[in-house]
Amino acid sequence: MQNIRALFILTSISEIPGTDRPTGWYADEFATPYFALRDAGVSIDVASISGGHAPVDPKSLGTAEDRKPSVSRMLSDVEASTAIEATRPIGEIDPGDYDLVFLPGGHGVMWDFAQSEHLGHIVSTAFQNNAVVGAVCHGPAGLLSAVDAAGDPIVKGRRVNGFTDDEEHAVELQDVVPYLLETRMREQGALFESAENFQSHAVRDGNLVTGQNPASVSEVADLLLQALSAREAA
Repeated sequence: MQNIRALFILTSISEIPGTDRPTGWYADEFATPYFALRDAGVSIDVASISGGHAPVDPKSLGTAEDRKPSVSRMLSDVEASTAIEATRPIGEIDPGDYDLVFLPGGHGVMWDFAQSEHLGHIVSTAFQNNAVVGAVCHGPAGLLSAVDAAGDPIVKGRRVNGFTDDEEHAVELQDVVPYLLETRMREQGALFESAENFQSHAVRDGNLVTGQNPASVSEVADLLLQALSAREAA
């Protein structure tokens, strides 16, 4: 996969609006797919809604004792750290440059992914160009403003998942987030499927790959590689 180019897009929201509660993107949801793809030879660019420093949710970093290996690697990896500190603003992105677009989650995305016309354009164009589009946990919020070649929501009639309404209630943020992701995807005609709360579940429907929650990141990474391989073989 030496000639494959991928774009990771991160939230620029660092605090839950109206509070002083920190949020951002979820570390393992970036790190595990990032290194799986990079180790396979994929060239990765990192963008964010506003550009510049992209804020990680500090809770997702864990501690030195319980930190996920991919997160530890991210924190010590110069290339990854530099990319996160100096993300490209999505308004400068040409989606035609990429074979894959990936959207890590974290609660921050609930306030700037679906609301971004630029992101909707990037995801729509990439998908219509037969690029692989992936998202995990709350990251599928970035699919909500994207359409396929027929002008329908790209989730319509497709098997997908993401952070469920039950999981949002379990973390007691159902009245804080601006909408419930599962509900919104179902309203757009998604064939939404899920596992039990906080259990791994990932879905590939053609070039669209989605994962339910942070536990799903390894499955998501595997499915992204499968989708890229199938695309290259076609």
